Amino acid sequence: MTALAMLAACSTDESLDDPGAAESAEDPAAEGDADSDEAAESDPADEEAGSEEWFQQADYDEQFEQRSATFEGDPAAPHLQYIDGDMTDTSEFASEGAKKVCFSNASISNPWRQTGWITMNEQLGALQESGVISEMETRDAQDDDNTQIADIDYFIAEGGCDAFVISPNSTAAITPAVERACDTGLPVVVFDRGVETDCATTFIHPIGGYAWGIDTAEFLSENLEEGDKVVALRILPGVDVLEHRWAAAEQIFDENGIEATDYFTGADPTEIKKIVSDELATGDVQGIWMDAGDGAVAAIEAFEDAGADYPVMTGEDEMSFLRKWEETGLTGMAPVYSNFQWRTPLLALEMIFAGEEVPTEWVLPQTPILEDEREQFLTENDGMPDGHYAKFGGEDLPGYPQVWQDRVIP
Repeated sequence: MTALAMLAACSTDESLDDPGAAESAEDPAAEGDADSDEAAESDPADEEAGSEEWFQQADYDEQFEQRSATFEGDPAAPHLQYIDGDMTDTSEFASEGAKKVCFSNASISNPWRQTGWITMNEQLGALQESGVISEMETRDAQDDDNTQIADIDYFIAEGGCDAFVISPNSTAAITPAVERACDTGLPVVVFDRGVETDCATTFIHPIGGYAWGIDTAEFLSENLEEGDKVVALRILPGVDVLEHRWAAAEQIFDENGIEATDYFTGADPTEIKKIVSDELATGDVQGIWMDAGDGAVAAIEAFEDAGADYPVMTGEDEMSFLRKWEETGLTGMAPVYSNFQWRTPLLALEMIFAGEEVPTEWVLPQTPILEDEREQFLTENDGMPDGHYAKFGGEDLPGYPQVWQDRVIP
C-alpha cells in the first residue's frame, strides 16, 4: 500500500462560533481550500479524463478488501484498532517523563476538522493528567502549504519538540518538510492526509477514498435502475482522497449503467442548490452522490423547492444530514471518514514513548451508517450541534458531552 495522502472527509469554512450554520453548509477535506467560484465553473465533461488519471487498480482492490478486513483491538475503542501488518520498533524512543509534542495542523476550517480538534484536545488533557505529555504546541496552517512548511521548519529549528504530529495540507508540497522532521531522529506521526514518503514512525488514517467511493456507489446502484440519473457533488479537484472517492464511484456507476454527471461545488450550499435545481429543471434526478457531506441539506432542499421526489442519496455522518435524512425518510446512507482518528496520534505517541511497537501504516475502521443504525447515532448524539460528526469517538473522554455541545475552539 502506498503512503499517499489520505485526506479528511468533509469540508466547509464555517466557524465554531456558529454551529447552526451547518444546516446550510456541512463538511473535510478541504476542505474549503479551493476557490469556490472557480470550482463551480468546472465543466463535468472536463473531469472525466481526470478521474482515470487518479484511478489505481491495485489500491482500489486493496481498499475493497479492507472494507471487510478483521481489525485488531477492541471494537469498543475503534480509534485504537488497526489492520494487521508491518509494525515499527520504537524501543529507541522509550524514556521517562512527560514530553512536548509539536503539532502542525493543516487547518480547522471546516466542521469535520473542528470536531476532531475538540476531541484531540480532550485526549491531550487526559494524557497530560497521566504525565505522558507535558504540552502540545500547535501551529495552524490555515489551509496553506507555504505556511505549513514554515511551521514545520520552525518546530525543527526552535520548537524544543520531543515528537512531531503532522496533518498535511497537501501531499507533494508537504513531503520535503515531513522528511526534514524525520531527519531529526525524533518520532514523527502523520495522520489524516498523507505524504509521498514512508519515513514517519506511523501513518494513521481510515481505509481511504476508494472505500468511500465503493460503499456509496454500490449503495446507489443497488437502489436505482439502469439508466437512472445521479448528480455527483464534489468539493474540489486535485485532492487525492476526494479524487479516489470519485474515481471508484464513477467506475461502479459505469458498470451498472447509471448516468452520473459530476460538478465541483467549492462546498458552497448556494452553488449546490443551484446545480441540483438546474438539473431538476431539465429532467428527473434519481440520485445524489457526494464526496463529502458539505451542503447535503442544501441538495435535499432543492428537491423540496422543485416539488420533486426525494432522491436516493449518500451524505455523511454529520448531524445535519442524519437529521434531515430522518425527517424526510429518503433512501440514504452516511459514509464515514472516521473522525475518531484525531485521538489516535496522541495515543500512538504514548505507545512510542513507552517503546511499544506501533503499526507502520495504521489503518483505522471506516464503516458507513446505514438506515437501521441511524436512530442509534441520532440518540447517542442528541444535543450535539449540526456540525458535529456522529462517529467522533470521544464518549469516554472527560469533557463529554459538554465540550462538543459548546463547540468552542480550545
